This record gives sequence, C-alpha cells and structure tokens, in this order.
Amino acid sequence: MHKALITVEVAYALPDKQLILMVKIPQKSSVETAIHASGILQQFPEIDLKVNKIGIFSKLTQLHANLRDLDRIEIYRALIADPKVVRRQRAQEANKQNIAQKKRTKND
Repeated sequence: MHKALITVEVAYALPDKQLILMVKIPQKSSVETAIHASGILQQFPEIDLKVNKIGIFSKLTQLHANLRDLDRIEIYRALIADPKVVRRQRAQEANKQNIAQKKRTKND
C-alpha cells in the first residue's frame, strides 16, 4: 500500500531572487527530507543545513520536525549586519545631523 502524499513548499530568497519549490512527499516526512527532495540544495550550493536556520511559516524549526500538508519551509540566510547595530548607527547619524542643523539655525 502506498503512503499518502502531502504537498509542501520549500522557499529560499536572495536579495535579488526568490525561489519557492513545491514538492510532494510522504506523510510524516521531515523538514530535511523535503528540502532534499525539492532539489534546492543543488540550485543554491551555498545553503548549509548545519548553518542556515530553518522555519515553517516564519517560526524556527528543526530539520527532524515532521511536516503537515501545505506547510512552507523557509531556509534563512545569515544576517549581513546585526539589526541592533545598524539601528544604533542610524540614530547616531540622525543625532549628528540634528545637532548640525541646530547650529546652522542658531548662526542664521
């Protein structure tokens, strides 16, 4: 007897390209099984399942987690910059600009 199949999506995005692949896999398959079945690792050899974080509908998950029909697996890229550091830098730059603007206004 054949196992029932479920359909899941495997998604990966680069700054200039996004790919979502649909794959049919047996019920109770793992996230890792679906990723391998999708062929996405051949299209993006930079993906390292030991390094990249994985999620299902934006919630972090493990490679051994079982999937349900119509789940979307998301493979996340590493952050280029820490968002907290970037926000702090922007705030400091805005503060410098405000001080400079006040000085110009005061001297006018």
